[in-house]
Amino acid sequence: MIEQMREQEFDEVFHLMQSSFPYDECRSYEEEKELLRREEFCIYVCRGEDEIKAFITVWAFDDFVYVDHFAVNPKYRNEGLGTSMLDEIQKKYQRPLCLEVEPPEGALAERRIGFYERNGFCFNEYPYMQPPIAKNRQPIPLFVMSSGKPLDRRTFEKVRDTLYQKVYGV
Repeated sequence: MIEQMREQEFDEVFHLMQSSFPYDECRSYEEEKELLRREEFCIYVCRGEDEIKAFITVWAFDDFVYVDHFAVNPKYRNEGLGTSMLDEIQKKYQRPLCLEVEPPEGALAERRIGFYERNGFCFNEYPYMQPPIAKNRQPIPLFVMSSGKPLDRRTFEKVRDTLYQKVYGV
């Protein structure tokens, strides 16, 4: 179902990313495209007949896989596609997945957190500030969710430090 993105699909994926995430949660076109050169970074897509149905960007580290961006085209939501994609990523990498979510304030944030919880993720209560993802972006207060089990404080700090250094460059 999911396959590695072809370079010619990048523009379509980037458009879906921009329409799915707030400005401060997206890199610029050039910054996102530059990530394709990074060995630990990959974009997977679920293709329809004539368009991308969904995409997921991941950073594969030794101890965990970080899900950076994950979006389903609105036309294909509520069909189980997101769950299938998460399952495939989990099987492919065979290590815990981590991702960032907004604080559970408001219906949309609570719905998103609930989706991940139904898919085996745990909400970790540790304070976490996402550094600016790119130039001219703001830091964002978020939380880290982890697949399988909650993170203990030491593991959370290791995940946070890895993200800060390798994803955000701080």
